[in-house]
Amino acid sequence: MPDTESPLKTMGVSLNVGDQIFAVNGVAFKSPSDLYEALENKVANKIQLTVLRRGSKKQETVLVKPNLNQSQSGYRQWVNQNKKYVHEKSGGKLGYLHIPDMGPGGYAEFYRHFIVESNYEGLVVDVRFNGGGHVSQHLLKVLAQKVIGFDETRHQGLEKYPMYAPGVVVALANENSGSDGDIFPQAFKLMKLGKLIGKRTWGGVVGINGQYSLRDGAYITQPEYSFWFKDVEWYVENHGVDPDIEVDITPEDHAAKRDPQLDRAIQEAMAELKQNPHPKFKPTYYPDLSIPKKLGRLKDR
Repeated sequence: MPDTESPLKTMGVSLNVGDQIFAVNGVAFKSPSDLYEALENKVANKIQLTVLRRGSKKQETVLVKPNLNQSQSGYRQWVNQNKKYVHEKSGGKLGYLHIPDMGPGGYAEFYRHFIVESNYEGLVVDVRFNGGGHVSQHLLKVLAQKVIGFDETRHQGLEKYPMYAPGVVVALANENSGSDGDIFPQAFKLMKLGKLIGKRTWGGVVGINGQYSLRDGAYITQPEYSFWFKDVEWYVENHGVDPDIEVDITPEDHAAKRDPQLDRAIQEAMAELKQNPHPKFKPTYYPDLSIPKKLGRLKDR
């Protein structure tokens, strides 16, 4: 995803809190507002910053490229904060990942986090604010994996099989989860992968195509894909998916930066772990694979 990292943290720049910026493109500041004025119309253009790192006595010049906007870097920060919160709140037992959409970007974000987060005993899958797309079935088949065995290696330690089976899973959805972001929670419930927590989803699963273009460059969309599910049939459209556990986020929660939906997801996942602990490697015996004695005597000759 573009613009997800701070330009000040890129390789070769790596500025930290306490470092100071003195000039942009060689023009020094005379007032605090000069920084913002110096950054106007600089998007997509590399600029020089004159900086002084904390603890250093010598200024240096670094080259950075400003982001178009801060929304993606803010998103990545929100995800990382949630991940850290889940790790700490669960005592290192639960992983966390967020899927922003069901398109190429969301698919990439899923695997950006899943490979590591699936190593925990449980996983919180967050599809709140999911904008939809078409890859939900691919993500669901990955999340549906269950640990059925282990591979005891000589040099790489113990590995579960399948390697990325996530263990206990709970999902989060809200009123801003739509389209394939509706389909994912509905399928998650039908497949009995775990509890769905949050608010009723948006309720728009009739997909569109846009293959008809106009002479002025615009194009026309029309409804093409209606979804039917074996439990609610056509009812997801215009209604949404009801969570197993409804949890609201009040204005007071927002003001206090609380996330009761995430807290409840952690609570439910931890309770599920107590009832259904993560499979442990407990062999009752080790096979004897040494050379048979008769074969050994023949080999000595």
